[in-house]
Amino acid sequence: MGDEEPKVWRTLHLKFTLPRADTEQLLSMMRAAVPFYQLFGNARFRLLRNADDPTKFIQVIEYETPESFELNRQSMASDARFQTYLQMWRAMLPGALEVDVYQEV
Repeated sequence: MGDEEPKVWRTLHLKFTLPRADTEQLLSMMRAAVPFYQLFGNARFRLLRNADDPTKFIQVIEYETPESFELNRQSMASDARFQTYLQMWRAMLPGALEVDVYQEV
């Protein structure tokens, strides 16, 4: 066994409302962001649409990251690449973008 740093899994939810949703454009944006999230290690993505209100979406991003990086998540929030990604989402979304990070218990 090497002395590889321990990793943790996190689930990121980006919640938003998009009145005239172009799901192909949303999926294209998600695919464009894959290289950014791969910086953290393993990452999986899904786009969910609310079954009762098709204007509401949740982008689910599950990622594995070194424990030390996760402990300093504020540095990620200030990362220029992450800010660019959020700006891309905010430019597309007329309303608020809610971001939640979850850990498994």
